Amino acid sequence: MARSTSDGGRSADAHRRAQRGLTRLLTRDMRGLRRLIIPSRLEASVPTWIEAVRALVEQYGAASSSLSADYYEAERIAAAVTGRFTVPLADPPPDEQVDNSLRWATKDLWERDPDSPDTTEAQLQPMDVRLEQAEKKAEAVTQKLVIDQGRSTVQEAVRQDRQAVAWARAAALGACAFCKMLATRGMVYKRETAGFRSHDGCHCGVVPVFKGQKFELSDHAREWERLYRDHAAPYPGDQLRRFRRALADNGHLPAL
Repeated sequence: MARSTSDGGRSADAHRRAQRGLTRLLTRDMRGLRRLIIPSRLEASVPTWIEAVRALVEQYGAASSSLSADYYEAERIAAAVTGRFTVPLADPPPDEQVDNSLRWATKDLWERDPDSPDTTEAQLQPMDVRLEQAEKKAEAVTQKLVIDQGRSTVQEAVRQDRQAVAWARAAALGACAFCKMLATRGMVYKRETAGFRSHDGCHCGVVPVFKGQKFELSDHAREWERLYRDHAAPYPGDQLRRFRRALADNGHLPAL
């Protein structure tokens, strides 16, 4: 009998929890760096802060990749496939990508002309409010950069491993409608599928599927699939909005 795997399996859930724990530590260390941003010296202090955050992203990204490699190896053993395989660890994101993400997160810190039509409401807030908003944005973008590195590790392993055939998306119960919609598709992501569609704050995981394995949607993903099929699939161009409404109407609200 073919072994089975699922987006809701204990190992997939445990791996997702481990990655979330990692990002909680990242957030703790990020908040410790906020003191580096000096409101009266933004031009000088923000680049120093970016450099320090870049080091955190490299450190935690490597840890995320290592967790994912361990997870992949354990899944491979559980699938009882043959042959040896060494999981390639994903490279860290380029410095330019990290820097651009952090500059976006802090773009509202600088003073703006209140009479300019280009000035946003966020840019008119007091500095302490702008600092808090920048901190939240920075935490979200760094979380994505770090966890994407772990997800890329599993994806690249699936691409290179001759015993792997596909991967599936595992979304948590509190995931957003977008992530739940993609999770309902199961193991449609073949070895050649490029990239992982994620967003800031996304905690979805990548589940590898090997030769001889049968992939099964978890009970909650099957329910999401039913809601999508019944309420959203027949409406091209409006599917995500209708799916989000169906989730809300049936008690599957995303986490706030």
